[in-house]
Amino acid sequence: MTSHTLDEVLLAEPRGFCAGVDRAIEIVERAIKKFGSPIYVRHEIVHNTYVVNDLKAKGAIFIEDLADVPPGATLVFSAHGVSQAVRAEAAQRGFSVFDATCPLVTKVHVEVAKLHKEGYDFIMIGHKGHPEVEGTMGQLNEGIYLVEDVADVGRVQVAQSEKLAVVTQTTLSVDDAAEILAAVKKRFPLVREPKQQDICYATQNRQDAVKVMAPQVDVLIVVGSPTSSNSNRLRELGERLGADAYMVDQPEDLQPQWFDGKRRVGLTAGASAPDILVQQVIERLRTLGAVSVRKMPGVIETTHFPLPKGLGDKSMADV
Repeated sequence: MTSHTLDEVLLAEPRGFCAGVDRAIEIVERAIKKFGSPIYVRHEIVHNTYVVNDLKAKGAIFIEDLADVPPGATLVFSAHGVSQAVRAEAAQRGFSVFDATCPLVTKVHVEVAKLHKEGYDFIMIGHKGHPEVEGTMGQLNEGIYLVEDVADVGRVQVAQSEKLAVVTQTTLSVDDAAEILAAVKKRFPLVREPKQQDICYATQNRQDAVKVMAPQVDVLIVVGSPTSSNSNRLRELGERLGADAYMVDQPEDLQPQWFDGKRRVGLTAGASAPDILVQQVIERLRTLGAVSVRKMPGVIETTHFPLPKGLGDKSMADV
């Protein structure tokens, strides 16, 4: 029996917030509670319109240029991390700084600093202009080269290839990164890889869930903002696996015609998209005819990152 009406929504597991995003948002909220508004945040704390607007309403001011922050203010670095130049400027301007850089991004920064001391240069796999890439490449003044695809690997000119290490943006497509890494290893056989891949557990898990889900659905909806790297990768992956795949920033973005003649919708959310948006999208899908919502089995994430000193539980007790 073939039915041509939207019937079932499959919910990916895991989806939505990761530990790094949870921590970054909590740092801003706690800083506002403890020090009062405004709290200045360099760059969007995470790449999600809803989250940024919610924090603006609570008293956060988002800036790109530290010159826009008044002297003596409290400043939060976004989850994507910052360059050494930004750290130095913040210190020189005398801001009170809380660092919401995801610990998994910090791990890449630490690796770069350590290997640089040992005389290594770097090839970074990532997207030009993404704040995480700018932050990681900005750990060094020179000797780090960006490649965005296999063609870039063929063109890149390195100063020396005897001591060369590779690092990766944490939110890439796992498959794309593997393909680019293979090209790097082919061209630079001595290249040193990280012991554990840099692509983070949350990016990997959400992509793995889409790989299982996409072949089972007619349409895939990814909840995420246009600036979110990991959300864009989820949509591309769904498309590559044969599903009609769309990314929505809010429930109003859903177009009824996407579901004409489609029976089953898959729903996931990028690591910076809050669950409230997923629930609102489900409600909208119900108005478009969806009857049942079924959660797919998947990895249960238990990762949790501690808050920076000065914002932990003890310090909140006396606020």
